[in-house]
Amino acid sequence: MAKRMGKLMNAFRLTFLHCTDGQNSYLRVRFRYFRSLNDFKAPCMKQSTVFRLSVTLFVLFSFSVVATAQPQLPAFFSDGMVLQQQTDAAIWGKSAAGKTVKLTTSWDRKNYAAKADDQGRWKIRVRTPQAGGPYEISITDGQTIRLRDVLIGEVWLCSGQSNMEMPMKGYRDQPVIGANEAIFAANNPQLRFFTVPRALRMQPQDTVKASNWKKATPETVADFSATAYFFGRQMQQTLNVPIGLMQISYGGSSAEAWMNEEALNAFPAIKKLPAADSAKISQRSPMSLYNGMLKPFIGYAIRGCIWYQGESNYERPDEYETLFPAMVSLWRKEFGQGDFPFYYAQIAPYNYSQLPPYNTGGKYNSAYVRDAQRKALDKIPNSGMVVLMDVGEENCIHPSQKAVGGQRFAYLALGDTYGKKGFVYKSPLPDSIRIQNGTMVIRFKNAPVGLTSFGKPLVNFEIAGADKYWRPARAVISKGELHISSPEIKDPVAVRYAFRDFVIGELFNTAGLPVSSFRTDDW
Repeated sequence: MAKRMGKLMNAFRLTFLHCTDGQNSYLRVRFRYFRSLNDFKAPCMKQSTVFRLSVTLFVLFSFSVVATAQPQLPAFFSDGMVLQQQTDAAIWGKSAAGKTVKLTTSWDRKNYAAKADDQGRWKIRVRTPQAGGPYEISITDGQTIRLRDVLIGEVWLCSGQSNMEMPMKGYRDQPVIGANEAIFAANNPQLRFFTVPRALRMQPQDTVKASNWKKATPETVADFSATAYFFGRQMQQTLNVPIGLMQISYGGSSAEAWMNEEALNAFPAIKKLPAADSAKISQRSPMSLYNGMLKPFIGYAIRGCIWYQGESNYERPDEYETLFPAMVSLWRKEFGQGDFPFYYAQIAPYNYSQLPPYNTGGKYNSAYVRDAQRKALDKIPNSGMVVLMDVGEENCIHPSQKAVGGQRFAYLALGDTYGKKGFVYKSPLPDSIRIQNGTMVIRFKNAPVGLTSFGKPLVNFEIAGADKYWRPARAVISKGELHISSPEIKDPVAVRYAFRDFVIGELFNTAGLPVSSFRTDDW
């Protein structure tokens, strides 16, 4: 039928050109004003004839478009993509309602099929092989799409706010240390990434704004997430398989913006934006980024996630203790892959009092959010935390040492998820505390060869007695333990370390991974 329609359209076109042959100026005018019949002048046609032919052309063209339309795929199903290896990876899209969609994978020449529902939606799961490629995927519903240069490897979701979003080239007047050298050396077709463009939406979306998969080159890496790139680069070098990074971040975003309505019902203090106020939507509006950026991607097979966020929730640390684990639980439920690895960065120290509304004192201290993130390790199964106590900057919320964070993310993933041995990949955490002759003695886990300050004095410890008054304390490392005391307190009951908005961490394991700020009280 489409062929016959095409012939009719061609006949009309030839007739029209023949009618106007030798009147090139008239041809241009007629084409330009074809949609405005009152202005159309055709010396060899009556106005009614022009109208009938114009309507015929419009109808035939419309039917032709429908008849030849290809299956519609979300933007991330495209040439150059990376699929997770050795899993049942979902591929989905839209076709005409009731259409049978067929899919063929070149790595095993296996055929799959699904029928589009009454909304035109379809989904097919394909069995992926071990890492390799490039391959091709053919999808047809009568019209065919071919996805070329498809690699099979390890796929990681990289999400959060501006510290995840910060590109290799840096922000205005905010550099990434070592970025220029890394950009210059970037030439790795086995490392690929897809950046989901920013999108704020009141309702869940089916697809994302136009974007495409890119190979790591100097031209592409400069605009990609620095934290994610340094993570992916180390992963690819160590695993020697294709790595796909899906970057879904938005600067200034709150955790609740990455959650759906159902999950947020458990948090009545978080007020959802009324539909009538859609013009006020922002990256801190509940559900806005889940709907606009994350929801379209849910279902894409991943190995795990790295997350860098918390700055926009720093003023609500008590809420964050439960909100953040609830967000992770939601994502895992939505992706349907069980408790996939979820590694997150503890926010770096910074002087938040210089940001509007310039709050100070009490729990307007980012150490409380850092502590909430530390506690989340016990609430989120199969998780890990990158500690950044040594790279914070007092007057810049975006630490320039992004390679440090990216490398530590890679250590966590390689050690925990991929079982690599022989190196330390977790920061020390308090394991046990005892009081001995007026001294608090703390033993740490993840410090197999002990602790060190690399020769610097330990000045960021405080202890308190029953009066809950904090006093500076002396800390000494001895046989892998930390001994903390103060001549002013004979019977200490609690200790805090580096528990200020901005502070430079001074305590590490001997592998150079910093100890998180912590407290033993709940005051």
